[in-house]
Amino acid sequence: MRTIHLDINDRGSKYAVTIAPAADAEAAKAVVKALCRDKKFAKATHNTWALLGAEGPVKNDDGEAGAGMVILRMLEREGVRDRVVIVTRWYGGKHLGGDRFRHVQTAVRAALDA
Repeated sequence: MRTIHLDINDRGSKYAVTIAPAADAEAAKAVVKALCRDKKFAKATHNTWALLGAEGPVKNDDGEAGAGMVILRMLEREGVRDRVVIVTRWYGGKHLGGDRFRHVQTAVRAALDA
């Protein structure tokens, strides 16, 4: 599991991205659970994730409506399989509107480039 702390700070919201091997939804959930053992990630507002695994595409928005689909589409375009990408957001108190999707894309790109 590799976590990248990003230099994204928009209206108080901060982001990080984690990428790890996972073949199916259960493995992805286990990675998220392991990530949340770190109190910092457990206290995050959202741990959104997606995976193209053996059983097909799986996503979880964790309250950040639409973010899982953004991650999933990027994984599909890049042909990345058997890797779960988790975008973590700590909410800063102000709504970001559509800008949050741009930040999710930036985070996923950082994970895929790493």
